[in-house]
Amino acid sequence: MALTKRRDELVSARRAAGFTQESFAAALSVDRSTVGRWESWENEPLPYLWPKMAKLLEISTAELRAFISPRGRNSAAPELEPAFGWLDRRAGWNAGTSRRRAAVAAPAAAGRVGRSEAAGKLMRYYGKPPAGYRYYGAKVGDVEVATSIFGRESWLEGAFPLTAEHDRLKLRPGANQSERPFDENAAVERLAAVAAGEVRIADIPLYRLVDIEFGADGVRGAVTTESFVEYALGVDLLEGELSGSHATPLRDTYLPDLAHVLDVDRRFCAGGVLALTAIARPADPFRGGRDYVLLVQERSARVVNGAGRLAVIPKAFHRPLADHRADARIGATLRRELEEELFGRVDVDNTAGPQRVADPMHPTRLSEPMRWLSEQPGRLRMECTGFGFNLVSGNYEFASLVVIDDEEFWPRFGGAVEANWEAAGLRLYSTLDDELISELVTDELWSNEGLFAFLQGIRRLREIGGDRVSLPPVELHG
Repeated sequence: MALTKRRDELVSARRAAGFTQESFAAALSVDRSTVGRWESWENEPLPYLWPKMAKLLEISTAELRAFISPRGRNSAAPELEPAFGWLDRRAGWNAGTSRRRAAVAAPAAAGRVGRSEAAGKLMRYYGKPPAGYRYYGAKVGDVEVATSIFGRESWLEGAFPLTAEHDRLKLRPGANQSERPFDENAAVERLAAVAAGEVRIADIPLYRLVDIEFGADGVRGAVTTESFVEYALGVDLLEGELSGSHATPLRDTYLPDLAHVLDVDRRFCAGGVLALTAIARPADPFRGGRDYVLLVQERSARVVNGAGRLAVIPKAFHRPLADHRADARIGATLRRELEEELFGRVDVDNTAGPQRVADPMHPTRLSEPMRWLSEQPGRLRMECTGFGFNLVSGNYEFASLVVIDDEEFWPRFGGAVEANWEAAGLRLYSTLDDELISELVTDELWSNEGLFAFLQGIRRLREIGGDRVSLPPVELHG
């Protein structure tokens, strides 16, 4: 009865503020059915929506939380039920066992080391790379930086546009999905930590890499789909071991040597697409000459990957949205993430619930900035600038560059560019400020993959940016 009463209070607050479900959904840029699920307690709004909802309803955030989530901490995670269910099935436990164990387990320690220390530990663990391969490092001006990115030397040279001619990853249904090693206790500890915080683990598909050919003329390869939950409760736990002194039981099991890193067909190799975004700005009497503005994010504590670190934006797991075959292309993830992470499209975030729209990226559903960019060829340029494996968890990483050359974009839409819940903050840098950018690359808060994409993007902008750029030289080594 009490639960029904609090749910009714939410409905009453919405009506008192003059909103129907449809108009409330429109004000929040979500689907009407999403509001219906909140009001029936099927799920809760994403954390970044709470302040805006409270403002629209003219109530405090605390009052709104009482309406929507009056349950206790461990019972207040219905969105984790798929993860608990998956673990029960994977471990062969009776239903509910993983939730009960997580309720009494000590949460996994959130260990974190700086980028340089992590890279150094991993280089010592794996030793000298085989011929033709390298650990990704660079000299930026007078400063040398190292990362945990590993791959062929040829994967780092040149750039190609993310068009159908060059972007040729394909879906391979029924690819090898043999039983992989799994640590049940580590998974329970991870879920205990997630239930105690606001980290989002959704039961959605990820693209797992099973074959790759990468060169200056483009990318070919194959992906299959597997559970994000298995990634989050498996290889993603490897990062925590880096904060310890010596013991590496999970790494010894999952990625014991570089041969296992490269054998993507036989392991869980998830990964992502991340891009340095560069937007042209006209000359300004207060700021100075014409340049590109570069976007860098500070990752939120609520994300599974790279929490609390610096990264380029957008940064996303490569995953399907609605069309599993078409979405296998790198550019599909990049366009979706521009909409979600920078242009405010909440309905393309399938971590919040099932995808109900047949074509989420249909031209009629695009945000105003993306629609404007799509109206004329050449307004939006997307290039892949490199590829490598991140030894932190074995992820594959497609470094990319997004360039908007039309100076009209920033005066028209710059005020609408806003990071979503995955970022705790957004930083802007000018491509004319080589001194500040040289300092930025030494920041130990960078994620390894974030710095990889940033440096590859800087290298490319020096080639194509003309008088808009005054960037430090980036000389690769490793």
